[in-house]
Amino acid sequence: MARPATGREFVETAKARIASAKTVDALRAAQALLLPLEFGLSLEQTAIVIGLSKSRTGKLRTRFQRIECGVEQVKTKKGLRNHARMSLDEEVKFLAPFIAQGHDTGVLPVPQLKAELERRIGRKVSTSTVYQLLRRHGWSKFAQQHRAEQKGVKSSSPARQKKDDN
Repeated sequence: MARPATGREFVETAKARIASAKTVDALRAAQALLLPLEFGLSLEQTAIVIGLSKSRTGKLRTRFQRIECGVEQVKTKKGLRNHARMSLDEEVKFLAPFIAQGHDTGVLPVPQLKAELERRIGRKVSTSTVYQLLRRHGWSKFAQQHRAEQKGVKSSSPARQKKDDN
């Protein structure tokens, strides 16, 4: 059974928009909100009446509530990305001490970083999550190797010197 339509506070706005609609899209968006609320139609029935797919009808309804009526509290998770536990700014602040240490030594302590991340967000994370976090902020294995080469770490290794002698 489908859940009942919500958004009674938008009925008057939707009626006014239907009366003043100048485009078909504007009319359909208002109808997508009004028909379930006023006439008890399901989303499927509303989609048939306005001539759109069920998913498009649902998107129009949500967009009408957000944009046309100025409702911004419909946003989820405080504006974070999907599955995000921290915003990008929070990630930068979290990574700052680790990256400073990485610039000094040329190596990031991934196990320590993983443990601190788990403590910070309050749940276990996989190692790949840590690497994705680092890649999002410009630290990949390739970038680390490149930085190490620039500092001359690899050129002074014994294996490298033997290879150069041949």
